[in-house]
Amino acid sequence: MTTVFPESVDRRMPGGKSTRIGRKVVLPIAVAFTVIFCLAPILWQLLTSFKVNADIAAIPNVYFPTRFTLDHYRSLFERRPFLNYIFNSAIVSFASTILALGVGSPAAYALARLKLQGERWILAGVLIVTLFPPILLFLGLLEIVRALHLGNNYLSLIIPYTAINLPLTILVMRSFFQQLPKDLEDAARVDGYSTPRMLLEVVLPMTIPALVTTGILTFISAWNEFIFALTFITREDMKTVPVAGAQLGGASPFEIPFGPIAAATVLGTIPLVLLVLFFQRRIVQGLTSGAVKG
Repeated sequence: MTTVFPESVDRRMPGGKSTRIGRKVVLPIAVAFTVIFCLAPILWQLLTSFKVNADIAAIPNVYFPTRFTLDHYRSLFERRPFLNYIFNSAIVSFASTILALGVGSPAAYALARLKLQGERWILAGVLIVTLFPPILLFLGLLEIVRALHLGNNYLSLIIPYTAINLPLTILVMRSFFQQLPKDLEDAARVDGYSTPRMLLEVVLPMTIPALVTTGILTFISAWNEFIFALTFITREDMKTVPVAGAQLGGASPFEIPFGPIAAATVLGTIPLVLLVLFFQRRIVQGLTSGAVKG
């Protein structure tokens, strides 16, 4: 009996050659189209931030300018305290991320390792909260902020951002904890490790990729949030980058400052890009951890 290998079948079949050509031609084209489709808006904003006003208002559009200027970036710092906006966004995002990880990780570990009564109901509740649109919480949060006099206070953003991102943190970290070998924890207990010491010295080093991945998702969500920051913060020196960028005005009520808005978008995106690039390996490890068993 003769064994037929896939390679020989592929060569003998009439469509085998066309399939190989399709993979070599169609796949690179599809990848290039996807990359261009995703990066085109970013490139457009970047180029617009360096265009002179005449090229921005030109008809037909000037896609690749030959004249460049830094006036749009200068206007951000001369007309408004843009460094304060970046500082405010950084404080709110870092604080909410640390709180979400600090509260969500122990809760996720308890759900993954302890046999809790009503665990399924708890997980169902956490999952439902993740599917709940945050905008529906707006009126309730507004009343709480008014009652506690938290308006124009960083806590008016840190607390809601932490609460909104906490369910996602719990679900992601619980899934990661379930993939960790429990034998290491049992061995640590046999060696005399207390529970806090075991968590800090054994479990924590293994969860760093998942913590980084979850933390970056939480940080990006808090950094880009707009509705709560627009409503709960009204002081000019406490506004965040998305709100400040949306409220940029021109020389007259009829002028839309496309250049400064594009420059604000670029400056507001740079910290996120640097954060992802700096933790790129950790992110990949966190996303692929537990994908292969055995």
